[in-house]
Amino acid sequence: MNMTVNVEDMVIGILGGTGDQGRGLARRFALAGQRVIIGSRSEDRARAAASELDVAPHEVDGMTNSDTARNAEIVIAAIPWEGHGDLLSSLAAELAGKIVVDCVNPLGFDARGAYALPVAEGSAAQQAAGLLQDSRVVAAFHHVSAKLLLDPEVVAVDLDVLVLGDDREATDLVQALAARIPGMRGVYAGRLRNAGQVEALTANLVSVNRRYKAHVGLRVTDI
Repeated sequence: MNMTVNVEDMVIGILGGTGDQGRGLARRFALAGQRVIIGSRSEDRARAAASELDVAPHEVDGMTNSDTARNAEIVIAAIPWEGHGDLLSSLAAELAGKIVVDCVNPLGFDARGAYALPVAEGSAAQQAAGLLQDSRVVAAFHHVSAKLLLDPEVVAVDLDVLVLGDDREATDLVQALAARIPGMRGVYAGRLRNAGQVEALTANLVSVNRRYKAHVGLRVTDI
């Protein structure tokens, strides 16, 4: 990665930011000094979620998803898989020209646990790229525990973030963004066409967590 990449002054928007994953990422980025906007269908709900985080009030704001997409420089999609396509397609104009980081994991759950859902395009990230023709889509932050992100006793989140995309400048920037959170490292993991197995791996990690009562992450060795 190009170590001169600077993301400190960029505004980070999180679509679906009132969920645990969105709030967790918002909290960690704000604690690292980023300006963050939490997005939701309801502005009141977004503002309430922002005000409940244990960060400086000026660091996190709450807006509608459309205003979040319009005002942020980097946008993270942390929305439920069920509404993924509809929301992103409705925001294509607002997201044009921007880096969109998709961290959505298409998973199902039954009595035997978590399992990966089939996606016609190959992955949630590839679906996003197809819907957002004028955006630069990157896949990242799939395997980060929301519980650890939100836990005030966890100072460093000890894991690697697998970053995938077809635009080198965009993946470098998202790697640098991941490194803003203490303990994290962004690792380039291939083109966007390889995002499917990264998203599906989350089902395996859910199984590990259940068996060992843990909140596991991944580390890539020898780099």
